[in-house]
Amino acid sequence: MLVPFRFLTIAGSDSGGGAGLQADLKTAADLGGHGMSVVTALTAQNTVGVVKDGIFPIPADFVVLQLKAVLTDIGADVIKTGMLHNADIIEALIDPLSSLNYRAPLIVDPVTIAKSGHALLCESAVKALKEILFPVAFMITPNLPEAETLTGLPIKTTADIYKAGEILLKTGAHSVLIKGGHGRDPLYVEDYLFTPDTDKPVIFKNSRIVTERAGHGTGCTLASAIACHIASGLSRTEAVEQGVHYVRGALKNILPFGRGAAILKPV
Repeated sequence: MLVPFRFLTIAGSDSGGGAGLQADLKTAADLGGHGMSVVTALTAQNTVGVVKDGIFPIPADFVVLQLKAVLTDIGADVIKTGMLHNADIIEALIDPLSSLNYRAPLIVDPVTIAKSGHALLCESAVKALKEILFPVAFMITPNLPEAETLTGLPIKTTADIYKAGEILLKTGAHSVLIKGGHGRDPLYVEDYLFTPDTDKPVIFKNSRIVTERAGHGTGCTLASAIACHIASGLSRTEAVEQGVHYVRGALKNILPFGRGAAILKPV
């Protein structure tokens, strides 16, 4: 029997099933992994967005309890974080990861804002994210608005993307993928992979897939797909290339549910 890789997501729950840990686990299952979850927050949301008062953060000590329960028994071949919500949760995570001497690659998707515009990360948590998690991350995967939030740099041009990549690498992250889905080019999307050992980023340029409704959970799905491919043994560049390919396939098969952003359908 082929033993699946062990995929652990530390993220918030999306009650609509389009993003968050639901999207992460669907991606892991589709790519041949055994998915496990540490829930950081419950959200009441659908394709339209997060409802009023629709975020319930899980106490940090219970987040840690979940993490220890999984890692001390089942273990993980890759760990991916999504919505972490507040500084208490971020600060609490690093101790068990360090004390357990865990060496699984950590993919940090710095989720700050939902597709609908609802804030998913407290402003006070941005500093903790950069100072605590980024230095131990194998890869961080901000989209353009998230890269602006994390660097304080307005990103309008390719030169701005290069500068943002340099700034984010200085946080100690092993690599930075700035996702270009929010870019202004109507025909193409460019994703930029920065690493400390190269002068220029690897650029992944693909035609833009136009859908009737914007895709919901694309960032979660891409970061999870990259994590899965890394767990399967692909190189960093290969994992990003295959992750982008996976999301593009999912965007071509969106589900006709809800009134808002479209839910991706795994290929």
